[in-house]
Amino acid sequence: MGRAQPVLRRGLAAAAITLLLAGCSSLPFFGGPEKPKPAELQPNPATLGIRPAWTNRIGEVAFPLLVNVTGNQLAVASSDGTVAVLDASTGRDLWRASVGAPIGAGVGSDGTLAAVVTQQNEVVALSGGKVLWRERLPAQAYTAPLVAGNRVFVLAADRSVTAFDGQTGRRLWNQSRPGEPLVLRQAGVLLAVGDTLVAGQGGRLAGLNPLNGSIRWEAPIATPRGTNDVERLVDLVGRVSRVGNSVCARAFQASVGCVDTGRGLVSWTKPANGGEGVSGDERFVIGTESDGRVVAWRRDNGERAWVNDKLLYRGLSTPLVVGSSVAIGDSTGLLHVLSRDDGSLRNRLPTDGTPVAAPPVVVGNTLVVVTRGGGVHAFVPQ
Repeated sequence: MGRAQPVLRRGLAAAAITLLLAGCSSLPFFGGPEKPKPAELQPNPATLGIRPAWTNRIGEVAFPLLVNVTGNQLAVASSDGTVAVLDASTGRDLWRASVGAPIGAGVGSDGTLAAVVTQQNEVVALSGGKVLWRERLPAQAYTAPLVAGNRVFVLAADRSVTAFDGQTGRRLWNQSRPGEPLVLRQAGVLLAVGDTLVAGQGGRLAGLNPLNGSIRWEAPIATPRGTNDVERLVDLVGRVSRVGNSVCARAFQASVGCVDTGRGLVSWTKPANGGEGVSGDERFVIGTESDGRVVAWRRDNGERAWVNDKLLYRGLSTPLVVGSSVAIGDSTGLLHVLSRDDGSLRNRLPTDGTPVAAPPVVVGNTLVVVTRGGGVHAFVPQ
């Protein structure tokens, strides 16, 4: 989990000035109001039995981490340049390597090839613990590469998408669009749906032909409004909730919506004030708002199903819907497990006391959480 950081672009390169928006209005400054205190935790009912399974460790995580799941493998990375692939059953390393530079975004993997982006704007591909190739990007990137179809796709901060040959690193195509002066220093949206590459570009989902980068359709989840660049910032943020052709996503501090990617049409959008991605299943789309409310929208029409306001100002992560539960990390390293049906607390689990760094993931029956301190924590049902 991380705070959304808009950065000012100069030309095609992200650069110069970084602004911290999330929570800025509540910081004490020149006599301003005190930062809201996190809500006190309600007693833990522990009605759902969950126990720690294993732990591992990587270095500190200070970038938008995607924990990649392929089969029984977990791919993780740390800021110091370490990339590791773990066995999800035991937590042991299958391989671990260094890309030789601090990492700015990652990890993408198809189970054979893994890819990250360094802070020096290079995409680096690895296999079996060895670096295969590295190539320069036209701009900074905060979104984990997508590895699919023997290709590596990268969404840069300027909303450009570049495709590379997975084995050689040869650049296959680049699709760019006019950029706005502010972009989010946060993971965006990039995924494959059937034979279409789906990318977040500003407040729109775009369907691209993965063979040449041409745009097949665009569907707006949010439209920029406001009197300044900050107010008009509506970038789509990862993760998304995908069920078949239905892809639901959040536009930063603006809305949540679902798109039928088979037709390239918006199914619905609803106002929402959050900076983290969403999760969901066939019934619900669930997200966390900036003030710590957890909201469930009905997937078919976008109407609110329930709201949990017991975790206000606790710095919540993107949630994970798994079975009948919702797992959400917070800024103190706690993992809150809620009921998917009504948002009530089912259990609460500690990690290492540092903020949760990425949306939780599930592999088989194992729930995995990575923290900013570099802890990889796995839990299984009792």
